[in-house]
Amino acid sequence: MGLLSLGTPLEWHQAKTHAPHVRAHGISQFRNIWESVKTRRRDKLLWGDEIEYIVVAFNADAREVKLASRAYDVLLQLENNEREAVDSGNSIAWSFKPEYGRYMLEGTPSGPYGFSIEDLLQVEPNMRQRRAIATSLLSPDEALISMTNFPLLGVNSSSTSSFLHPPCAPTVSGGASNSLFVPDEAINPHPRFRTLTKNIRERRGSKVAINVPIFKDKATPTPFLEAVPASLGDKASGVLPSFAKDAKPDHIYMDCIVEEARKLYDQLAVMTPIMMTLSAGAPIFRGFLADVDCRWDVISASVDDRTEEERGLEPLASSRFQIPKSRYASISTYLSPGPKYSGGCWADPDVFSPQTTNLPPPKESYYDPKYNDIPLVFDQDVYKELTDNGIDDLLAKHYAHLFIRDPLVVFVEKLNIDDKTSSDHFENIQSTNWQTMRFKPPPPNSVIGWRVEFRSMEIQLTDFENAAYSIFVVLLTRTILSFDLNLYMPLTKVRQDISYFSHAFVMSLFFLITFAVDQVDVNMSRGQKRNAVLEQKFYFRKNVFGNLDRRPAPFDGFCVSDDDDVAEFSVDELINGKAGVFPGFIPLIRAYLSAVPGLPLSVLKNLDNYLDFVSKRAAGTLPTNAKWIRDFVVSHADYKGDSVVGQSVAFDLLKKIDALGKVEGRIPGLSC
Repeated sequence: MGLLSLGTPLEWHQAKTHAPHVRAHGISQFRNIWESVKTRRRDKLLWGDEIEYIVVAFNADAREVKLASRAYDVLLQLENNEREAVDSGNSIAWSFKPEYGRYMLEGTPSGPYGFSIEDLLQVEPNMRQRRAIATSLLSPDEALISMTNFPLLGVNSSSTSSFLHPPCAPTVSGGASNSLFVPDEAINPHPRFRTLTKNIRERRGSKVAINVPIFKDKATPTPFLEAVPASLGDKASGVLPSFAKDAKPDHIYMDCIVEEARKLYDQLAVMTPIMMTLSAGAPIFRGFLADVDCRWDVISASVDDRTEEERGLEPLASSRFQIPKSRYASISTYLSPGPKYSGGCWADPDVFSPQTTNLPPPKESYYDPKYNDIPLVFDQDVYKELTDNGIDDLLAKHYAHLFIRDPLVVFVEKLNIDDKTSSDHFENIQSTNWQTMRFKPPPPNSVIGWRVEFRSMEIQLTDFENAAYSIFVVLLTRTILSFDLNLYMPLTKVRQDISYFSHAFVMSLFFLITFAVDQVDVNMSRGQKRNAVLEQKFYFRKNVFGNLDRRPAPFDGFCVSDDDDVAEFSVDELINGKAGVFPGFIPLIRAYLSAVPGLPLSVLKNLDNYLDFVSKRAAGTLPTNAKWIRDFVVSHADYKGDSVVGQSVAFDLLKKIDALGKVEGRIPGLSC
């Protein structure tokens, strides 16, 4: 969860005075890192995953389920166990980190997975081990759940009844969030998190406002108007829109909260909406069925610290820029300019794809400036400093764009640090730009390589599903590199495709998929809609074979035009293919695997089990988590057809999910 420094955090009125200092030294720190590693080559592909778990407490007698704030105590024990293992020289395969919620745990492998195809089969066992280790520290009435969003988060039926265990009343005023629904006690005690929450609100000049469209069932009132929450005490009468001006009718209202690497960043950016849609898992918010399946836009709104001037609601006066998007959004620019940039050199073919060195070399670049079709807001002074010091145009604009933001959490003890040995100021800005992809330079004086985070996928209910999506993305990157695919299209389509997704995926090298940015944004918007995996179409490049010399023979009959035609495809057509029109990524991955020399049949069979699952979910044969959860709710005996998810329904739902999480492999009706 970003940069977790220790120290004394400054309140916003103090922190903002140090913003220029943090930005200036952050850029200096990046320049120092760049100079030290820009010519480093031949790093092997290493990668890992992050899964955010929630801990819940069941009350069987009352048939209630609540979030367990004791998860923080479990985290401390896990961290202590990890330290003791490391100090004693014992090998462990897991690691746990703090997350925003006190009721959350973030689990990762203790180190990166290996670069071989066989190493992919370590993923699911590692995820199972993480679940088992954390579960072993829970009490009998608690459970570790891998779920995108707790259905009753923010539901408080009275001033003493809370979704949190032990119960706490919302901190309506005088706290970090001033939320009508969520108490500060639900936030991780680390000083970064509450300061982040409070400073977002104070910088913005108001609480964040989140409105999610309600799912209109047969008994849902029209218009749907929420009652004023019990947290307001004697003011709790009437309907919410009459009290909270940002609350909308027919909505659920909430108020909380190198070369290779750059190519991978670009290529995977266009896949972020597609993978968000495939992994959709959030159909319930604050105890109501929503008319969306993903949480991307909810999180985006929850951390939107832009002032009214930055949002374009008022003329610029005290703010520096008008900023079109939240900090949590799709990318706004491609990064890959091709080889021999900023001192770079073209890597050997075996760095890209060790198994296919007999193929012709890949083309140098498919990037064209026309793909970056979103007007980019960036700091001209930062851009000039970077380009004056030898950093190329695209990378300079990328960081100059990130650095239009202010640091949200500033620690007194970290203000004056050595820019050659620390990257804290750089990470302060970088780690609070939560985009669909993140491009991460190595830490100072480290053997760690360049990293790309794939951030749009939603957490799945089982280890098998989470492993399948992680493995699919890794195999996709290798397929793109091996066959030298060209996925570039205008970013405007990517942005519109992603309007709503979240599961973090980390790699140490970067590969190549190319699109247009605004078309990616169109896809993000469409991908969050209810049942988008079956009902929405997504913009995608028709001809992905940029290098015919590397096109596999089974795909000779597909589009080979040299133009940049973009068409609309279903998720099924993109993943499984459309005869004579689009090859499909599953068939391409299978073609890649068939060309890997010496790959044991047992490994191929196990990997194909994951690919079969992804294929069937894309085709609609298997439901997304969002559909499975929605179907469970609407078929429950206690559901009244009014869009309300009550405690008894949530209790049975979480009990079922807990049971599913303990099953190894595929589960009928969910993953097979």
